[in-house]
Amino acid sequence: MSAASDAIDVRHLPSFGFGARSLLWWATSGLMLIESTGFAIGIAMYFYLRDINAAWPLNAPPPDWRWGTLNTIVLAVSMVPNAFVKRAAQRRDRGATRAWLVVCLLFAIAFLVVRTFEFASLNVTWYANAYGSIVWFLLGLHTTHLVTDTIDTAVLAVLLYVGPFQGKRFVDASENALYWYFVVLSWLPIYAVIYIAPRIHP
Repeated sequence: MSAASDAIDVRHLPSFGFGARSLLWWATSGLMLIESTGFAIGIAMYFYLRDINAAWPLNAPPPDWRWGTLNTIVLAVSMVPNAFVKRAAQRRDRGATRAWLVVCLLFAIAFLVVRTFEFASLNVTWYANAYGSIVWFLLGLHTTHLVTDTIDTAVLAVLLYVGPFQGKRFVDASENALYWYFVVLSWLPIYAVIYIAPRIHP
C-alpha cells in the first residue's frame, strides 16, 4: 500500500471548535481563575482591615447605594444580549453575532458611564485612609476588567462588520461572552463587600 493511500483527508473538518475543543476556551478559563484569585485577595484584604480597626468604615459614611445598585441591574440585564451573542456565534450566524455584540457594547459603555458616578459616591477618597484605599482598589480592579472587555467587544464587532473576517472570530465572540459572564458574576461579591458590609456591624 502506498503512502498516499494511507493519508487521511481532513480538508472537510472545521478549523476551529467551541468550548473545551478551543485553545482560547482554556486560555480564558485560566485567565478567569487568575483574576478570581486577585478578587479573592482584595476581598480578604478588606475584611482583614475591617477586623483590625475598631470602627468601620473609617471616618466616612458607607457608600451611596444608588449608583452601585443601578450598575448591578445594568450588568444583570446585559447577560441577556450576551447570551444571544454566544448562541449566534455557536451557530455561526455572522449577522446576529455582530448585531448582539453592538448591543453588548452599548451596555458596557452605559455601565462605565454609571461607574464614574459610582466612584464619586463612595464618600471617601482613595488616599484618605485604609478603608478608602481598599474600597477604591476593589472598584478600580473590577473597572479595569470592564474596560478591557469593552475594548475587546468593540474590536470584535468591528472585525465582524468590516473584516478581515475568519471563522475563528465566532470562537472569539463566544469566549468573549464567557468572559463577560465572569465580569458580571465577579461583581456580585464585590458589590456586597463595598455596599453591604459597611452597614453590618459585628
